[in-house]
Amino acid sequence: MTPFAALHHRPGRPLLLPNAWDHASAVALAAQGHPAIGTTSLGVAAVAGLPDGAAATRAETVRLARRLGRGGFLLSVDAESGFSDDPDEVAELAVELAKAGAVGINLEDGRADGTPTPSARHAAKIAAVKAAVPELFVNARTDTYWCGRGAPEAETLRRLDAYQRAGADGVFVPGLTDPAAIGRLVGVLAVPLNILWTPTGPGLAELAGLGVARVSLGSLLYRAALAAGVATAAAVAAGEPVGPVPGYAEVQALSGG
Repeated sequence: MTPFAALHHRPGRPLLLPNAWDHASAVALAAQGHPAIGTTSLGVAAVAGLPDGAAATRAETVRLARRLGRGGFLLSVDAESGFSDDPDEVAELAVELAKAGAVGINLEDGRADGTPTPSARHAAKIAAVKAAVPELFVNARTDTYWCGRGAPEAETLRRLDAYQRAGADGVFVPGLTDPAAIGRLVGVLAVPLNILWTPTGPGLAELAGLGVARVSLGSLLYRAALAAGVATAAAVAAGEPVGPVPGYAEVQALSGG
């Protein structure tokens, strides 16, 4: 078991995975003691002025992985749906990310138009990645609770079973916040369950008690930073005090400069 995989097998102690969008945010989070850092596809796309979930940021994603992959922390990369419907091309991306230093990859089955990728196709991507880079932790995400179709719990179980059998090391169900449904999933899965933290969902302690192995913050930190920047500009314009922020030298130190 790799060190990153081991972080998903600590009963009662889920891995809290914060998601960075650039070098400074990743290093700052690692300095707070987080052993593993994820990337956020929304943050990476927004920084580049590109749409998220539209397979438009492959180059930016690989470039960021190369910056962060030797950063002294474990790196998991949000790769949308692999930026391709071709399993072989997704496997090639996984090889690039692993060479850059990534130890995990997040692959989602949602598409830009709001429809799900056929589960067999997503399972084929997972299998191709595991065949090409067996040590890479594949977190297979299903967007059943975000697509809003039919009975999400039954469809979620069907998809996650296919992804497990394809070799996924963990599974991710963003949008699932009902404690009872989370508990039922944990009870039938053979791999660790990842849940996205939301302000209206269970807290970290409750998720730990339910048996969740990984709690991701997704784009939350990027969106919070954006809100803080806008609020700071508004405070200056209104002549109001501005809260404490990192100094120039502190931020410069994050880049090693």
